[in-house]
Amino acid sequence: MAVQLTGNGGPEKLSVQHDIPVPKIGEDEVLIRVKTCGINNTDINTRVGWYSKSVTAATSSKGFGEIEDEQTWGGEKFYFPRIQGADVCGIVVDVGKNADSGLIGRRVLVDPCIRDTKSENWRDNAKYLGSEINGGFAQYCSVPFRNTYPVNSEMTDIELASFPCSWATAEHMLTRSRLGKGQTLVVTGASGGVGTALIQLAKLREAYVIAITSSEKFDLVKDCGADSVLDRNEKELKGNIIELAQGPVDVLADVAGGNNFAQLFEAITKGGCYVTAGAIAGPIVDLDLRTLYLNDIEMHGCTVYEPSVFKTLIEYIEDERVKPIIGGVFRLEEIRQAQEEFSKKQHVGTMVLIVD
Repeated sequence: MAVQLTGNGGPEKLSVQHDIPVPKIGEDEVLIRVKTCGINNTDINTRVGWYSKSVTAATSSKGFGEIEDEQTWGGEKFYFPRIQGADVCGIVVDVGKNADSGLIGRRVLVDPCIRDTKSENWRDNAKYLGSEINGGFAQYCSVPFRNTYPVNSEMTDIELASFPCSWATAEHMLTRSRLGKGQTLVVTGASGGVGTALIQLAKLREAYVIAITSSEKFDLVKDCGADSVLDRNEKELKGNIIELAQGPVDVLADVAGGNNFAQLFEAITKGGCYVTAGAIAGPIVDLDLRTLYLNDIEMHGCTVYEPSVFKTLIEYIEDERVKPIIGGVFRLEEIRQAQEEFSKKQHVGTMVLIVD
């Protein structure tokens, strides 16, 4: 069984199939029997065609009509049908001749960022599991063995599947921004998978965290470790942030964009950092370049990360330094319902699919 994405559009474009052949593996690949797979914004964005340059609105579950230049996470033209799913937890059942046979029978997490090791600039040809190549919304998935990480943990398969995409993204953001002990971090979209991960990973770095979310989620976001929370609908976000932080902040970790961008950007201290890995509230924002250059602000976009980022994440899990935040559990055949619930943004953390 597998779920195929058959075109750009709403959840009706997701088709549950029972006659999909088991993937063949190459010399450098492994075959994984998928147990669970998380849902993330990339899945929705790809389905609706949001990565197309012709789309300038906030993310939506319904789709944007006919897309002029269908694009994948990596910027290539998207070809249908495609099996999505980046957050794979499962058991290795077969390996190619160049892979480690000791992986067979091991429970693993998959680093969804598939890099071209032969490319001089490995970001140029990076692909993403479930985007440029078939992913984990299926009983079986094939991936390069170098992207396969055995994990020794008492966490359940459901809990482990909440980590790969969101947490690797969050760790990448904090690594590039060089967030350190005693610094202040502002997190937008703080209730989502990346947002809740940013909060926990920032607290590991002993930073002060101001989380921005909807008021009805304040208590749950505080439970993730946020020191302070602010309503994203407040008119004076900049002033309230500066008051809580007792001055401008060191790092703004933004996955929202949208109308709040300008005043949030102005809350960054001179020599501070803006880092982004999403734009769920809208990708087109107002940026006064004078604020950027007169305040010597660094800006980082975070998409393709070094392998060390995922290795660090595995260490956090095995050392029990992080806790999974599960926002909902569905069966694979309930994927349409699951993505509709995901797109309502009423949950906190990551939604996960169980694959039988």
